Amino acid sequence: MKQSTYAGAWIFLLWPVALTAQTYVGDVAIQEDDVELGARHYSPYLDQSYPNRVFFGDTHLHTSYSTDAGMIGNVLGPDDAFRFARGEKVRASMGTWAQLVRPLDFLVVADHAENLGLAPMIAESNTGLLANDWGRKLHDMVKGGDPIAAYVEWGAALNEAADMIQDDNLQRTMWNRIVDSAERFNEPGVFTALHGFEWSSGPDANNLHRVVMFRDDADKVEDLVPFSTYDSTDPEDLWDWLEAYEENTGGQVMAFAHNGNLSNGLMFDDVRMNGEPLDIAYAERRARWEPVYEVTQMKGDGETHPMLSPNDEFSDYYTWDRGNFGTELKTPEMLPREYARQALARGLKYEEEIGANPFKFGMIGATDSHTSLATTREDNFFGKASIVEPGTGAARYEDFIVQPVILGEAIAVRHYEALASGLAAVWARENTREAIWDAFKRKEVYATTGSRMTVRVFAGWDFQEHEVHRPDFAATGYARGVPMGADLFAGPVGAAPTFMVRALRDPDGANLDRVQIVKGWLGDAGEPQTKVFDVAWSGDRAPDAEGKLPPVGSTVDGADFTNTIGAAALGGYWVDPEFDPSQRAYYYVRVLEIPTPSWLAHDEAFYGPLNLLEDAVMVQQDRAYTSPVWYAPG
Repeated sequence: MKQSTYAGAWIFLLWPVALTAQTYVGDVAIQEDDVELGARHYSPYLDQSYPNRVFFGDTHLHTSYSTDAGMIGNVLGPDDAFRFARGEKVRASMGTWAQLVRPLDFLVVADHAENLGLAPMIAESNTGLLANDWGRKLHDMVKGGDPIAAYVEWGAALNEAADMIQDDNLQRTMWNRIVDSAERFNEPGVFTALHGFEWSSGPDANNLHRVVMFRDDADKVEDLVPFSTYDSTDPEDLWDWLEAYEENTGGQVMAFAHNGNLSNGLMFDDVRMNGEPLDIAYAERRARWEPVYEVTQMKGDGETHPMLSPNDEFSDYYTWDRGNFGTELKTPEMLPREYARQALARGLKYEEEIGANPFKFGMIGATDSHTSLATTREDNFFGKASIVEPGTGAARYEDFIVQPVILGEAIAVRHYEALASGLAAVWARENTREAIWDAFKRKEVYATTGSRMTVRVFAGWDFQEHEVHRPDFAATGYARGVPMGADLFAGPVGAAPTFMVRALRDPDGANLDRVQIVKGWLGDAGEPQTKVFDVAWSGDRAPDAEGKLPPVGSTVDGADFTNTIGAAALGGYWVDPEFDPSQRAYYYVRVLEIPTPSWLAHDEAFYGPLNLLEDAVMVQQDRAYTSPVWYAPG
C-alpha cells in the first residue's frame, strides 16, 4: 500500500486576451442533432455523459410552517429559507443577521406534514382555522400572549396522533404556498429548489421520521395533502402513499429516514411494525422507496457507536445514546439496529437469507434545522431552533432538545450537545431537479458533517496505482469500474477489488487528516463484520506495529486553527487485502479533516466564558461518509 498527497494551492491566472467584435447568427447553444455521438471529434468532451460536478445542499430544513418551529419563535417562512440558501443576507428570527460563506446549490424545505402551516395561520388569523373550535382555541392562546401553552396543547394532541383540525383544504392551501415558494426560487443551472415535506412518525416517542422528496414540478405536486403521522405511523403505509402518487401523477418521489439513534432500535429493526419478520417483499419495497439515509445531522451522528466499533478511534463523534425522545432509556441491544455501519452489514445477512437487502442505502447529511437557516459551519451555527439562535444567552446551551420530563436527567439532551451538521453532496452534470433527484436515486451521493469537501471513489478489478493521479481520473473510473452507490459484481478469478479515492478540502475550511475505507462483510459463520482501513494520509506518519496511524496533531487555539498540518488533497489506491470472493461485502469511504474549533469554541470567543459542563465538545474533526459500493458473489 502506498499513500499519496496533493499539497499546495491552486492559482488561477488571468491572461490578457485581445477581443474583437463578433456577430453571432442564430442560437449559440449546441443542438443534439448537430453532434454525431461516437464520431471522432477534436473536442474530447462531446460524448461525456457521466456526472462531473459536485453540488452541496440541505434536504431537511424546517421553516415557520413546521408547528414545532413556528410556535416557538421562528417567524421566517419558505421564501426566507430559499433566499438564505441562495446566499442572501437574512435577519434571523431572534434578530441577528445571518449569511452563508457561499450559497448552497440546492434545498428542500421539508416542513412537518402534521398541521402544516399552523403558526402562520394563527399569525394571519386565517378564517378557515378560526372556523375550527380547537384551531380558534390555539389562536386565542397565542394572540393572548401564551404561545408556549398553545404549543404544549398542540404537542399533547400530536402525541396521541389526534388531528384536532382535520381540514384537508387548509393543508392543501399551506402546502401550495410552499410549492409556490419553491417554484419562485428554483432556477435550473443556478439553484435547485426541490419540493418535499417530512412525515413525522414517532410511535412511543421513537423517531421513525422520513423526509419525502419529489423529482417533479408544481404541475404534479400542487394540491397534495402531505401524508402525516395522523394517517399512519407505519413506514409501509408511507410507501403505499408514495406508490399511489407515482401511479396517479406519473411523477417520481422517494423518502429517506433519519435519526436512528433516537429510534431505540426501531429504525433498522428485525421485524416490521406489525410484528412480522422481514421478508423479501418488505426488503425490496424499502430499498425501492428509501434509497438513501440521513446519517448525520444536528441530533447526533449516526455512522457508528463506540460500543459497536471499539477499535475505531473516531467512532465516538457526537454520540447521542441515552434514549428516545424522552420516554425510554437506551439499552445495548438496541444499538446495532440504530447505526448505519451495522445496518449496512446486517443488510448483507438479510440479502443472503431472504434474497433482498432492506438496508441497501446511500448516505447523506442534512441539518434538520428549525430556524429556516441552513447553517452547518462551526463558526456560523444558528442552532436547532430559533430559541437557541446566537445571542439568546444561556438558553442557547442549556435548553433541552430531549426533555427530562419523565425519566429525568438520565435521558435529557441539552443544546450544547448539538452537532453543527450536515450537508448532502451530489455528483451530477447539472444543477436541476431532475439531475439532483436522479443522483439520489442511484445513490451517487455522500454525507458531510457540514464541510464542503469533495470526495470521489471508484471500485473495480484492474485499477492501477498510477491512475489515481490521472487527470481523467473520473473517466477512467466510470469506464472500468463503478462509483459510490453502485454494485460491483464478481471479477476475474483470483482478483480482489481495487479502489481509487480522491478527496479535496473545503476551500474555506480545514486541511485533510486521512482517507479511510470502511468494509462490512459476512464472516464464515454468516455473522456481520466491519473493519476500518487507513488508505491515505497527510504528512510522514506511518502505522504502528498494530497498524494504527498516529494522530495528525492539532493546531487549535481557542477559536483559531491553522492549516499548517494536514493536506489540501489526498489520493488513495487500495486493494482489499482480506477479500474472499464467496463473501458479500460493502465498502464506503470516510474522510477526516484535521481538528478544528467547535461551534462552542467560536461562541466562547465571541460571547466570553460559557461555563459549560466537562463533556462539552470544544475541538472536533469534520468528516465525510460516501455511499457504499456493494459486492455480491457471482
